[in-house]
Amino acid sequence: MTRPVWQEKAAMKLFEKLFRPRPPIRTRQELADFIDAQSAFIAQKGIYEYSRARAGHYAKVLFAEEGFAKAVEYARWQAYPLGLAMVGEMVDGVLRPHAGMQRRAVLDQMILVVLSVFDRYPVPPSIGEVAWLQARRELEHRLDLAGGHAPKRVMDIPEPLAESYFAMMPIHEKLRGRDFETTRNYLRVSLCNIHDELVDRIDAAAVTNTLLE
Repeated sequence: MTRPVWQEKAAMKLFEKLFRPRPPIRTRQELADFIDAQSAFIAQKGIYEYSRARAGHYAKVLFAEEGFAKAVEYARWQAYPLGLAMVGEMVDGVLRPHAGMQRRAVLDQMILVVLSVFDRYPVPPSIGEVAWLQARRELEHRLDLAGGHAPKRVMDIPEPLAESYFAMMPIHEKLRGRDFETTRNYLRVSLCNIHDELVDRIDAAAVTNTLLE
């Protein structure tokens, strides 16, 4: 029995979406867009998935409550700068072999790219201007420190931030149980997957050159 034409078209669109080659990353803007998307992904996905897992069968009810929705909104904006810090340090590790003697200059420009991504967003009302600007300063400081040591293994990059990230979960600490290790492993695996995608898509030499222009 043949499928209706609309089903064939829907199946074809899904196939194209899943297997369409992802665009290369060659410019500063393309790098910024990648950092933005992946930082938001790693920060938000863990919050949503952990909250749903902890709520169990009541997840739909819990997410519909205004108070919890506000707590999730606060948590995801709190976590976004941590996502930027992790993804930014990972990008530095990918670019560093191509930077040669210009390693510090490339890092400085990469930091500016990350901060430009941060600045795309107005101050989240749930965070407030003082805390948001403090988060920006801490983000810049973390990325600056990354230039002072050899690149870490990708799976080790989340280590200094994992506890802070876990503390941001919009679930009361008494209900979190012993879930820290699960959350830390989520960050490790997610960042490794993001790294693999970056390596597949980036023209590291071209990006390094454009950062130095």
